[in-house]
Amino acid sequence: MHEYSIVQALLDQCESHAAKHNAKKITKVVTKIGVLSGVEPDLLQTAFDTFKEGTICKDAEFVMNIQPVVIRCRECGQETMLEELKLVCPKCGSIQTEIIDGEEMYLMTLEME
Repeated sequence: MHEYSIVQALLDQCESHAAKHNAKKITKVVTKIGVLSGVEPDLLQTAFDTFKEGTICKDAEFVMNIQPVVIRCRECGQETMLEELKLVCPKCGSIQTEIIDGEEMYLMTLEME
């Protein structure tokens, strides 16, 4: 379950940002998780709840914003947020598309005291 290593890296980032800003506590951690990131949100939540104990994030709320896949058509330039994973341009029908969002996981914001 790679969610545990992801959470450890996330908590390390939180500790680093808190130290830079002389924060004593992190109250909220907001992430963006692409549906193609390979991260299972329920497992990530469980891992965060488990490993935050004893860290600066021990009382933090964990927010996951799930990012759908966004494609750009190389033929017509149309950008589309996909409802289903069908990498075909809905405007012109081309299969010459590229994924421009929805593959990564990012730490978006932290609320600190």
